Amino acid sequence: MYNQHEILIGELVKLLNGGTAHAGLEDALNGLPAKLRGVKPDKLPYTIWQLVEHIRITQWDMVRFSKDEKHRSPKWPDDYWVKEDAPADQAAWTGSLKQINDDRQEFIGLLKSEDIYKPIPYGQGQSILLEALQIADHNAYHIAEIVVIRRLLGAW
Repeated sequence: MYNQHEILIGELVKLLNGGTAHAGLEDALNGLPAKLRGVKPDKLPYTIWQLVEHIRITQWDMVRFSKDEKHRSPKWPDDYWVKEDAPADQAAWTGSLKQINDDRQEFIGLLKSEDIYKPIPYGQGQSILLEALQIADHNAYHIAEIVVIRRLLGAW
């Protein structure tokens, strides 16, 4: 006998971690030269750094919303995108990636411990399941953009 709930949670975890049907963030950034983090290819509006930060900020917002009734989301769209083309230094880059991973793991903890179908009481119909799908969809979209930028830069 199999437990459908456990199977669903397992599949959601795989989806959040990436690397099944598409590249995960770690794969998309693996081997990226530091000098290319802030390069904006011709006619594109953002750099890899700006995409990484957008993923970090948006995922952080969704995780905090899922856990904290008092959380207030940043102003859309301005506060979801950084102005700087490149990270200030290696510590900023590393810190951003660490927060993305930490927040993802924190959210996976919610998936494993909460009723994923129950509406979040202070939301507008959202549930942990809906937030999981939204995080995975949003991240996959922007990870694909990172891969495209790397291809345009000849670094994929």
